[in-house]
Amino acid sequence: MFDTVLVANRGEIAVRVVRTLRSLGVRSVAVFSDADADARHVREADTAVRIGPAPAGESYLSVERLLEAAARTGAQAVHPGYGFLAENAGFARACADAGLVFIGPPAAAIALMGDKIRAKETVRAAGVPVVPGSSGSGLTDTELADAAREIGMPVLLKPSAGGGGKGMRLVRDAALLPDEIAAARREARASFGDDTLLVERWVDRPRHIEIQVLADTHGNVVHLGERECSLQRRHQKIIEEAPSVFLDERTRASMGEAAVQAARSCGYAGAGTVEFIVPGDDPASYFFMEMNTRLQVEHPVTELITGLDLVEWQLRVAAGERLGFAQDDVTLTGHAVEARICAEDPSRGFLPSGGTVLRLSEPRGDGVRTDSGLSEGTEVGSLYDPMLSKVIAYGPDRATALRRLRGALAETVTLGVQTNAGFLRRLLAHPAVVAGELDTGLVEREAEGLVPGEVPDEVYEAAAGVRLDALAPAAGGWTDPFSVPSGWRLGGEPAPLAFDLRVAGLEPVTHHAPPGTEVTLDRVSVTVDGVRHTFHRAGDWLGRDGDAWHVLDHDPVAASLTGAAHAGADSLTAPMPGTVTVVKVAVGDEVAAGQSLLVVEAMKMEHVVSAPHAGTVTELDVTPGTTVAMDQILAVVAPLEDPQGASQETSPEASRNPSREEKA
Repeated sequence: MFDTVLVANRGEIAVRVVRTLRSLGVRSVAVFSDADADARHVREADTAVRIGPAPAGESYLSVERLLEAAARTGAQAVHPGYGFLAENAGFARACADAGLVFIGPPAAAIALMGDKIRAKETVRAAGVPVVPGSSGSGLTDTELADAAREIGMPVLLKPSAGGGGKGMRLVRDAALLPDEIAAARREARASFGDDTLLVERWVDRPRHIEIQVLADTHGNVVHLGERECSLQRRHQKIIEEAPSVFLDERTRASMGEAAVQAARSCGYAGAGTVEFIVPGDDPASYFFMEMNTRLQVEHPVTELITGLDLVEWQLRVAAGERLGFAQDDVTLTGHAVEARICAEDPSRGFLPSGGTVLRLSEPRGDGVRTDSGLSEGTEVGSLYDPMLSKVIAYGPDRATALRRLRGALAETVTLGVQTNAGFLRRLLAHPAVVAGELDTGLVEREAEGLVPGEVPDEVYEAAAGVRLDALAPAAGGWTDPFSVPSGWRLGGEPAPLAFDLRVAGLEPVTHHAPPGTEVTLDRVSVTVDGVRHTFHRAGDWLGRDGDAWHVLDHDPVAASLTGAAHAGADSLTAPMPGTVTVVKVAVGDEVAAGQSLLVVEAMKMEHVVSAPHAGTVTELDVTPGTTVAMDQILAVVAPLEDPQGASQETSPEASRNPSREEKA
C-alpha cells in the first residue's frame, strides 16, 4: 500500500477519499485553489498544497501544478476523484511519466472509452448491444444532421469526449438540428476541449441503468450489481438507487456479464461503470451507452448494499493487489438510495445559486450517510460544479430506504445558499417514484408540481417575528417607553407592527408577527391558524423540511436609488450569478421577440437570455467575460412602435422571456 496519496480534486469527493485514506493509515495530500483555501477538504487532509488561482483551468485542471504538488509532498500516487482530470488520458500518462501511480484505469482504456464513437465500436465487437446511432469520427454538421434524419427523430446529440450529461442535446424537431448542433459543439468544446459529436436514437421513456465493475491487473473482473439512475434533470442524475426494482435476476446477470465483457474489451483495471439505456417496456432489451472510467458520484449506494469500500479497492488494485473475491462471492443485501444536494433554486427554474453557508446541519443516524464538502462559512461560488453533498439512506427494503431518505432530507439545513433538498424530498414521495415506475423524463414532466407555487404565509410571519425581536429593547436598566415595539397609539387599541418583506423574484408583501412568536439565534416558531410552525434561522434566512427562504426587508426608496425599480418588462436581467460568455447584439440592433441575445454561464450551466418582445437594443452593459450578479441588468430592449406611435403589444409567449438552460 502507498504511504502518501495526493487527491487531485475538491469538495465532497476529496473529503470522501481522504476518509478512506485515513482508515488505511495512508497520508493524504489535498490541493486547493485560492477560492478553496479554507475548504473542508483542505482542513481534513493531512497536508495541503495551493495550486493556483480560482479558475479551474489555472488550478484543478493544471497537470503541471498537480504534479509539482505531488513531488513537493512525496506522494507516490494520485487519486483523481471524478470530474476535472479523472477521465483525462493525458493526465494518467503524465502521472506515469512522473513516476506516480494513477489510481484509475490505464491511460489507453481511458482514451478508448472516453471516445464514445470508438467505445461503441469496441464493445459491439465484444458482443455488447449498443444504441443505434451515427458511425465514424469527425462528422461535419451536415453529416450529423443527415445521420439524425436517417435514424429518425427524436435523437440525442452527444459529445464524443467527456460525460456526465454535459453538452447533451435532445432534438425532436429536425428543423432545429443546425442550431442544436452548433450549441452542442460550443458546449463540448468549452467542457472537454473537443467538439466532436455523435448522434444516437432517443428511446422515449427509457430507464438509465448502470453496472458497477471492478477489475484488477491480474485479469480478474467482477460486477457489483446495478444502480437505477433514471431520475434525472437535463441528463444529470439527481437520485440513484441500488438495486433496481426493474430487473429480475436473469436480466441482472445478463447485463452484469455484458458490463464485464465491455471492461475486458478495453483492458480495464480499477473501479468503473458501464451505462445502459433500457426501454421502459422491455428490460431484456438493453443498449450500451458509455463507460465511465472513474469512480461515480453514486458509488455509495453500491457500497451500502455490498459492504465494500470502492475507494479502498481502487487503492488496492492500483497497488497491484488481486481482487480478494470472485463473482459468486458478491451479494446484494438491502436497498440504498442517494440524493444529490446541489446549489440551485427550484423556484427560479433550478438556476444555480451561491452565497455563504451561514448555518449547516447535515443528517446522520441509523441507515443515513452524508458525503459532504460543506462547513459553516463555506463560500459557494459560480466557478465549480453545483453539487455540494450527497445524502444516502439504507434499509432492509426499498420502502424503508425511501422513508429514511425523505426524513434525512427534511433534516438537511443549508442556510445562506439555496439548494434542491426540499424538491428532492417531494420527488421521493411522488407516487410513481414510490411505486418504482421510473423513466428519465419523469422529473421534467413532474417538476412544476414539485415546486411550491408561492411562499407560505407562515414564512413571512416568522420573518416579521425576527424583525420584531430585533426592535425589542435590551433586558435590564431603564427602558424608554417610546422605544418599545408595542404598537401603542393615541386613543385607540394597540396595532401590531407590520413589516414590508420580499423574497427574491417575488412581489413585496406586508406581514406582522403572530402573538406568541418565539425567536432565538437559530430558531423561530410561530402559530398560524392554530398550527405551530418552527423554522431554522440564520440572519434573514429561514429553513424547514429542506426548503429555505431568504426574506429581506423591502425598501421602495432604496430600490429606486439602486435602479431596481426600473428593471421592468424592457430589461434583461442576469438569471443567476455567473459570467457572460456570448453577446449576440449591439446597441441599436433591432431584435425579434424571443430572439437569443446573451448567454450567461455558471456552475457548468448555460442560460440563454432572450428578448422579451420585438424592439431595439437601447442599452447593453456587458461584454463576453463580464462577471454578473443575480438580477443585474444586462441590457434594455425598447419596444418597436407602430406608425400611429403606439408600442407594439408583447405576445404572452414572448413576455415570459423564453430561454433554454442546459448543462454545459
